[in-house]
Amino acid sequence: MLSLILVPGTQSAYAFFQDMGQEQQDQSFKQFKGEVTGEDSNKSLVFATVAIEGTNVSTITNADGEFSLKVPNDILDDVNESNVLVSFLGYRTKAIPLIQFDENGNNKIELSVSITELPEVNVEVPKDAEALVRETLKRKGENYFDDSTLMTAFYRETIRKRRKNVSLSEAVVNIYKTPYNSLKKDGVKLYKARKSTDYDKLDTLALKLQGGPFNALFVDVMKYPEYIFTDETLENYNFSFDRSTRVNDRLIYVVDFKQLESILDPLYQGKLYIDAQNKILTSAIFSLNITDKDIASRMFVRKKPANARVWPTEVAYRVDYREKDGKWYYGYSNVLMEFKINWDKRLFNSVYSMTCEMAVTDWEKNMAADFPKSRDRIKSSIILADEAIGFADPDFWGEYNIIEPDKSIESAIEKIQRQLKRTGDNGGTSAR
Repeated sequence: MLSLILVPGTQSAYAFFQDMGQEQQDQSFKQFKGEVTGEDSNKSLVFATVAIEGTNVSTITNADGEFSLKVPNDILDDVNESNVLVSFLGYRTKAIPLIQFDENGNNKIELSVSITELPEVNVEVPKDAEALVRETLKRKGENYFDDSTLMTAFYRETIRKRRKNVSLSEAVVNIYKTPYNSLKKDGVKLYKARKSTDYDKLDTLALKLQGGPFNALFVDVMKYPEYIFTDETLENYNFSFDRSTRVNDRLIYVVDFKQLESILDPLYQGKLYIDAQNKILTSAIFSLNITDKDIASRMFVRKKPANARVWPTEVAYRVDYREKDGKWYYGYSNVLMEFKINWDKRLFNSVYSMTCEMAVTDWEKNMAADFPKSRDRIKSSIILADEAIGFADPDFWGEYNIIEPDKSIESAIEKIQRQLKRTGDNGGTSAR
């Protein structure tokens, strides 16, 4: 699902930012910012869902627990009847009237821990964890969207050298989601994209992530089980029950899985969160076994300099699903990959991390089952950084909901832009 391309950098010290021109401020929405924390610990809740009840409008909190939710005016017209639903795994969902939200961003939302009780008498407690997983996979046709759907999603990929951001790319994409019981893969169109890169911190290398939004989209386990579970590969895992939890006040079974010790091929391990009542996968958090460095390197590195040895040290995935009118659908996913580069004749190695994430922010039924022609779809081999333009326009995203940038990302962009300005003032040049 994920592949890297490492080539000698040809850009000058700082990437060129193309000014796309100021768009007219869109007054068709209002923006509400805030933070979601745990009532018991006051810690930020990462990847909490913030959504307008009864609509498809939603967003996700970032690594600092912060969110930015843009609400269309037609929803604001019914502000007295609109609620914002805030949910997080293991916590009670909170419904807050939209009219109570502060437009100045002073919206701190605290969620309380959901106490897990014994299952209700009408819920049969399963005894076989593997059988539960198999049943969940078989029921995707009845539990998940069975219509073609057009989704709007926000995608971001970040490259860090140790703890410093060196490259950021973002995009708004249209996902032509096919029914979950269909074997046809989803189509993706690129709507807008932007980037910023500080090549001064890249060891004269240009690091590129191949696949772009598809890296996050293919983590949709229920749509693409072939990337992790098939009828055959399920036999290569050991499944067991962990302590149950709750999400959106639903009882959730937690299933741990890990490859059998007798299996030598690199497989996955992690946790599956399955709705007890209807056997629905609501979330999955897992990682790849990369004990064998050589195999792991061949799996992910497509191109590299001859004088460098590259291998991943961590590959982790997460996917979250949402529910609307009794049907579930892909809502959010992320991929984290950390890797090392050992250079010939260098004393120290380089450590990088690459993160990509995508969140569905709106959707509607694709009644005509429209699907873009091949020339209009982006390919699964896309390198987003090559397609994106720049961060010059602050109103670039208009009314689209995005994942609020982490503080570290915001400061990295500001630092690069300040350096660009200083370079320009001193008569320096920047290359495209």
